[in-house]
Amino acid sequence: MTSMDFSDEPSLIRLARESGQQDRPQPVDLAIRVRELRKQRDWTLEQAAQKAGLARSTLSKIENGQMSPTYDALKKLADGLDISVPQLFTPTVNPKVNGRLAVTKTGEGEPHPTATYEHEMLAPQLTQKAMLPYRARIRARAFEEFDGWVRHEGEEFLYVLTGEVRLMTEFYAPVDMRRGDSAYYDATMGHNVISISPEDATVLWVTCLA
Repeated sequence: MTSMDFSDEPSLIRLARESGQQDRPQPVDLAIRVRELRKQRDWTLEQAAQKAGLARSTLSKIENGQMSPTYDALKKLADGLDISVPQLFTPTVNPKVNGRLAVTKTGEGEPHPTATYEHEMLAPQLTQKAMLPYRARIRARAFEEFDGWVRHEGEEFLYVLTGEVRLMTEFYAPVDMRRGDSAYYDATMGHNVISISPEDATVLWVTCLA
């Protein structure tokens, strides 16, 4: 497998996000969404209108796309359905299990070496992931080996697999960590990890892509 050279951790985050850009969700049709919500509750048009404090004719026009409701009407409708206004424009979640599964055996991850870390991407065959898991060999031994702080959107979980590392963050004192230690932190805060053991340490990183 041919390796790709990325200069820093944020590059991996951008790669994961870009892999799923072709499947962006489409805008919600309010008429269809309101009808779905009503039928999910097994309500008649009359029952739903009464709960929302709207005229039956008004609700009928909304469901048939014959009128654009005011915010006041949307608020009444959302209250009647016991949801928030933004949920009126949120696609219905399909409760059906999609059965996603990806097994990455030892040594079969996708390599992405950098000057400071040697990343191995896990579950690389899956796109549209909510998390980005990867194993990393920590080559760096000093902060000066980095081009400043690493920072990106989301939250991150770090678990030390072998050796010892020093987690350096923008707003906290450095923390030395050994095998079995973990940290969960805001990834928009500058952060860097170096190995403080004789050998290169290895860690597991899981980054939230939301």
